[in-house]
Amino acid sequence: MPIDRPLFLPRPAVEALRGERGFEAAAKGLWSAGDPAGLARPCVAIVGTRAATRYGKRMAWELAAKLGRAGCCIVSGLALGIDAAAHEGALEAGAPTAGVLGSGHGHFFPARNRPLAERIVAAGGTVLSPFEPAQPALPYQFLQRNGIVAALADALVVVEAPARSGALNTASWAAGRIPVLAVPGDVDRRNVAGCHALIRDGATLARDASDVLEALGLTKPLPLAPTDPVAVEDPLAQTILVELDGGPAEIDDLVARAGAGAPAVMAALTLLELNGAIHFDGAIVRR
Repeated sequence: MPIDRPLFLPRPAVEALRGERGFEAAAKGLWSAGDPAGLARPCVAIVGTRAATRYGKRMAWELAAKLGRAGCCIVSGLALGIDAAAHEGALEAGAPTAGVLGSGHGHFFPARNRPLAERIVAAGGTVLSPFEPAQPALPYQFLQRNGIVAALADALVVVEAPARSGALNTASWAAGRIPVLAVPGDVDRRNVAGCHALIRDGATLARDASDVLEALGLTKPLPLAPTDPVAVEDPLAQTILVELDGGPAEIDDLVARAGAGAPAVMAALTLLELNGAIHFDGAIVRR
């Protein structure tokens, strides 16, 4: 389905997938390009700053990939930075992902993420908007978009948000209605000040996908440090393990040394972490 030719889902159709959410921002319906069926799964919204660091993008990607593999649909706002990393992680995991626009589909914003949106649709996900296709992007609409992101989610995870951030607006829509989690960072970094404020005010600290799954009541917490790593058969993962025999490495170094693209290396790293073969301690370390 072309991005700029969405179908309208009336509110009863959305509620058939998500139930009555009770959010003030719930629209009369949503315009949808792609397949919204993934919204029937447990949905986790992952949001954060557009000016994301490498750390923030990695955390968003890994959370989305692991939660996707656990059976969740990943919801975000198709913005640059954290949102895009979350959608990418879900795509790499083969999980459904839903992007919510702050404009109509015919005025896609930001234009740089249109190829990502097309990949979401091609992979069986959906690109949604509460606005008619011809509606241009206007600043106030992104606050309403944030409310829709929160309304579609069963839990919200904030990754890298400064003290004034659209992600915090999304958290305000979610507060008291669904679990709100935040990923911590260095206390002197401005782009995580909002996350630390959320944790101070009662949000759950999110170290890993297991914390999110626990908040959803979907599973017991996964072990953070397995003591008996299982065998990994993926050839790229094996190559990465060989490279790590020489000591800790950064992701960019592994991409260069492994001779594979960044998405493939990130997928292999996620597999290795899930199997307990590596862990992240500033750099990537083999167990």
